[in-house]
Amino acid sequence: MANNKTNRCLYLSDFKSFIESDPYSILGRIHDAFHGQALTTTDEAWNSEINLLQSVLVPWKDEDAEIIFEYDIPRLGKRIDAVLLLRGIIFCLEFKVGQKDALQSDVEQVMDYALDLKNFHRYSHDRIIVPILIPTKHRSSSNSFTPSVYEDSIFNPLITGANGLQNLINGVLQHARANTPGTIKDWIISPYTPTPTIIEAARSLYENHSVEDITRHEADKVTTDATIAYILDIINRSKKNGEKSICFVTGVPGAGKTLVGLDVAVKQSYQEDGTFNVDNGAVYLSGNGPLVAVLTEALARDNYKKSKNKGEDKKLSDSRREVSKFIQIIHRYRDNMLAKIKNPVVDGKLEIDPLKAVRLQQSGYGEVEHVAIFDEAQRAWTHKRIADYLKRGGTYGNKLKVANFPMSEAAFLIWSLDQREDWATIVCLIGGGQEINTGEAGISEWIAAINNRFQHWRVYISDKLTEPEYAEGKVNDLLKHNSKVEYSERLHLGVSLRSFRAERLSTFVHSLLSFNPDTEELYKNVISHRYPIVLTRSMDKARSWLRQQARGTQQTGILISKVSARFKPLAVHVLPQSEDNAVHWFLEDKTDVRSSNYLEEAATEIQVQGLEVDYACVLWDADMRYDNGKWSFWKFNGKTQWIPEKNVETQKYMLNAYRVLLTRARQGMVICVPEGNSNNTHEGFPEDTTRLPIYYNSTYEYFKRIGLTEI
Repeated sequence: MANNKTNRCLYLSDFKSFIESDPYSILGRIHDAFHGQALTTTDEAWNSEINLLQSVLVPWKDEDAEIIFEYDIPRLGKRIDAVLLLRGIIFCLEFKVGQKDALQSDVEQVMDYALDLKNFHRYSHDRIIVPILIPTKHRSSSNSFTPSVYEDSIFNPLITGANGLQNLINGVLQHARANTPGTIKDWIISPYTPTPTIIEAARSLYENHSVEDITRHEADKVTTDATIAYILDIINRSKKNGEKSICFVTGVPGAGKTLVGLDVAVKQSYQEDGTFNVDNGAVYLSGNGPLVAVLTEALARDNYKKSKNKGEDKKLSDSRREVSKFIQIIHRYRDNMLAKIKNPVVDGKLEIDPLKAVRLQQSGYGEVEHVAIFDEAQRAWTHKRIADYLKRGGTYGNKLKVANFPMSEAAFLIWSLDQREDWATIVCLIGGGQEINTGEAGISEWIAAINNRFQHWRVYISDKLTEPEYAEGKVNDLLKHNSKVEYSERLHLGVSLRSFRAERLSTFVHSLLSFNPDTEELYKNVISHRYPIVLTRSMDKARSWLRQQARGTQQTGILISKVSARFKPLAVHVLPQSEDNAVHWFLEDKTDVRSSNYLEEAATEIQVQGLEVDYACVLWDADMRYDNGKWSFWKFNGKTQWIPEKNVETQKYMLNAYRVLLTRARQGMVICVPEGNSNNTHEGFPEDTTRLPIYYNSTYEYFKRIGLTEI
């Protein structure tokens, strides 16, 4: 019968049980495991695939073989329609139900799945992998079974319609001389382990175009080298002493925390002679989807262009795959560990289920890397948020439901590394005052987890974590009874690479938002270092100013808070929430209307945190208003009026949103506070009650008093 021991697929069964089961029963199992509402077309596709494969697999019904639907490749976020494990061979099937033609993009898709398995799936490294594209109405079938020219045991993609699939599978088995029945033990729960080949490729790619190039800094004094060296020393100490350690790195906006994280990930994975260090790998993880998407695409595009110029036969997807060795989404790492636990959780204690995980000699039940670098660690979820999420069934695609989840996300990530049986190091990269979403725990949750659950971990901490922006200045109190704490100034990045003409920009922004008396003086200091900050009430003037400032390939963009609501009257649209949209907004050039340079679509703090443009317009809406020496916070009801926001926690997130927006520009910015609509109807009533001038005037006057130059 079907085996539901894993959360990595929607359906798993031996051939015999699958063939003898009622198709609607199988469809029901798939539905039960699926998170979200399946579309009618998805249902029809699954039903067609089930019926087809029940017929196709009959010749091998009594063999020890397995079928898997919707397999989630560990930590990559990619799902294969169906996998057959037959006579030691891995068949990757991609269905295009109702389609007649084989499109090049579809062939590339199924080939990419095969390559992802080969490069990242431990129990596929040394196996024959056969990618098959099945446009079900295709009238012909491949008749040439050719391994790829790279000698990696991957067949060149095969194409067949529904009618030819059985003969095609049989032909592959005969060609490969696969006569011994058998599945691949524990393939479904295989660990994620990149091959040395993919890691060497990633290293080469990274060295050819580092994230330092993306930051385009011109700072004379850069502290990243000292910070990287200090972290690597902590890692070496942990390895030598067989310890678990965690270090917290702080930095002003744009100081290069991402650069530090990726450099540590790369340098930790190689020995001094440049060879891959198989036992000491590191991974850079971020919960910021747009950041990961933009970094990955920027590095991959550059590598692809360089490879083409050298005459190398390389696809863009190959470059993306190489980048994904080092840059990954934190939620996929988390979900891969969640798939290993005993469920339901008993007595508030997380335990590994040995039926769901493979215990490796070095890493035990932990992940393959010794070192995990968590960017924007302050955004890790609170216990309530992750517990509510998992209670519903959190992971998209698979219903990974965990009732009574006992930990915050920070605690669970430490627990995940604690599963290693030798040593481990966590590097937390932290932006001060940048929690921007409800349910983001901030740094205090990491410290609470160490104090309450992981007292055996050594703690290395930036001396700047005692400042108000981090855990509300309570870090010393939180750690005063912990004897394993070491403070160091080398864990703070105090020089902004992004704002190389105004190292004090972040200080000015903090002062501006806090109404400090030195704000005017700090503004003069910033602009004296050739970092212009100007003020306007007109989006036309703001756009004109941005276009005048930017030269060559310098990038401009409009930024708004996610709570903003009344920007359409100013001919501004919000950038839709999608990683692809963020990639286009940041990376396309001035010839592409999807580019930020067109100044039509505005990105929110969610899409730009950790990233930047050269010149920005911060469009200030009525969601945050100056009110007699303090900020008042408002949310639009979507119809007729702004409603006061009274929740203190939400107010903090709204304030931090503007902190993020005001520190995204490398070279200068214009702040646009609209005039609102002062017109009345014939009857004497306001033409637009949602944009009354009173909503904006006090904020504008506050900026004027500080001395911001108006254009």
